[in-house]
Amino acid sequence: MPEHLTAPLVVSFPFTRSLGPVQSAFLTGLRERTVLGVRTRDGRVLVPPVEYDPTTAEEIRDLVEVGTTGTVTTWAWNPAPRREQPLRHPFAWVLVRLDGADTALLHALDADGPDAVRTGMRVRVRWAARREGAVTDIACFEPYDGTGTAHAAPHHGAFTDPVTGITAPARLDYTYTPGRAQTRYLDALAARRILGERCPSCRKVCVSPRGACPTCGIATTEQVEVGPHGTVTTFCVVNIKAKGLDIEVPYVYAHIALDGADLALHGRIDGIPCDQVRMGLRVTPVWTEGAGGGPGRHPAHYRPTGEPDADYDTYKGLL
Repeated sequence: MPEHLTAPLVVSFPFTRSLGPVQSAFLTGLRERTVLGVRTRDGRVLVPPVEYDPTTAEEIRDLVEVGTTGTVTTWAWNPAPRREQPLRHPFAWVLVRLDGADTALLHALDADGPDAVRTGMRVRVRWAARREGAVTDIACFEPYDGTGTAHAAPHHGAFTDPVTGITAPARLDYTYTPGRAQTRYLDALAARRILGERCPSCRKVCVSPRGACPTCGIATTEQVEVGPHGTVTTFCVVNIKAKGLDIEVPYVYAHIALDGADLALHGRIDGIPCDQVRMGLRVTPVWTEGAGGGPGRHPAHYRPTGEPDADYDTYKGLL
């Protein structure tokens, strides 16, 4: 049985946005242990607040303070918290309608197992020890039996140093499993061969193969070895250094039509100054090294072959 290939992949980036007056007041309020909603023309109080009425699209700015206690309207148990979730131990995701609000806020509830959670239960905000103007200033909700005193927060009109922007990390962790076509392609790369697959209808050779022709949608099974030489069809010069990528800028990333292929693939061009890369440049792969100095599983980059440039008519259909 062939090896079952998998690879852990992470997509992450900082998402930065500015805040309008409503969102600014809401997050500044959380920093000061105050929850603000916004009142619509018909008297509904929306929490979290929005800048436009979701029913009428009318702009709304009438901020109103709501309670820090509320009622669970629905919930789901999370037995295995993931990275960056509010609590490290199992908890419930809950929608909480805070006292004085007409809509529910999504957050975490710290509870002793799913049997301790129910729709209609009373809860209260547990504030984070360190607050900076983000929804995480609410550390979570906790069950509330009606005892204890509420925090006396300043009136929202007295807030100083308002929060005007946020940077929120966005991250997606997942495991990639290639299908049969990609597995054949990757296994061939490990042997320093590049395989495409030919469409039985239009006869185009697809690299890298996906198991179906992108033009006809027909399954592909006939394997065709292509390259390793190819032609730069178009390219761009990268001047922004990517986090975690050990490549000095500027560098060139190009579409490369390998000999015998009918689709161009992506590859980095090295071994030549950026200002000398051009359409029609003939290139060949430079392979990575694997563990112990053995062959790697993919080309590290492409370098010029020294051949004359390809004529434009030979690759104009692959731009």
